[in-house]
Amino acid sequence: MNALTRITADMPVEPSVPEREGQRRRYRTIWVSDIHLGTRGCNADMLIDFLDSTDSETMYLVGDIIDGWRLRRSWYWPAAHNDIVWRVMKRAKRGTRVVFIPGNHDEMFRQFTGMTFGGIEIRRQAIHTTADGRRLMVTHGDEFDTVVMCHRWLAFLGDYAYETLMTLNVGLNWIRQKMGLPYWSLSKHAKQKVKNAVEFISRYEEAVAHEAQSRGVDGVVCGHIHTAEIRPFGDVLYYNDGDWVEGCTALVEHFDGRMEILHWADEMAARKLAEAEAAVVPLHAVAA
Repeated sequence: MNALTRITADMPVEPSVPEREGQRRRYRTIWVSDIHLGTRGCNADMLIDFLDSTDSETMYLVGDIIDGWRLRRSWYWPAAHNDIVWRVMKRAKRGTRVVFIPGNHDEMFRQFTGMTFGGIEIRRQAIHTTADGRRLMVTHGDEFDTVVMCHRWLAFLGDYAYETLMTLNVGLNWIRQKMGLPYWSLSKHAKQKVKNAVEFISRYEEAVAHEAQSRGVDGVVCGHIHTAEIRPFGDVLYYNDGDWVEGCTALVEHFDGRMEILHWADEMAARKLAEAEAAVVPLHAVAA
């Protein structure tokens, strides 16, 4: 039984965590990628909070949504991961246009390119037109990663090392949560400090932007490298929506075409602080 069959066979009618009621922020478009469902590093609870707090006319799933590489080695699929799939499919049923562009970790879905499942369109790439008329190429981006394309064995070895680092990250954040501290990514911090990683990210961004320029579009939206960014390269705008393993970010388009990266760990921390401050009884109220 392949991963897709097993996931759909285990899919419940209702999620284990019900959708939160209340007002949602509305956007014209939302892009998310690199969720890596099927791994312990996936910040499922944070993504569920994001999905229950936002809505959009269009939603792009920009690859590595399900980690087929990891699931082939060992099966890990908690209820929270089902809840995420349920929420995305529910959006499609409610009328949101959902476009799934498989990445290298969920490349098993690329064979279904051009088809629609449960209201979710599967595409190899897409062109998105913003509210202010700009044309953006949407792609996962692994085709611009020379390690993935030319040295696949090295990519698998790197993935194993990354999995070890993410296991440490889960344990570290469990301790931080018990201490009342906000989420912090060990792997993201390590990447920012390693010179070779910084150089790789820079070369990757330039390669993606160059391809967008050759296609005659105004910009590109991608994922793959787990580094959220909005950056101009000449006349081309490069957008990376980040990930839900390290940074926990999404790219959104407002109804006027303005683009923004949402850092959801910061959003949740600010909300909890506001709730805590609101719960404090003012001294003058006590005196009265």
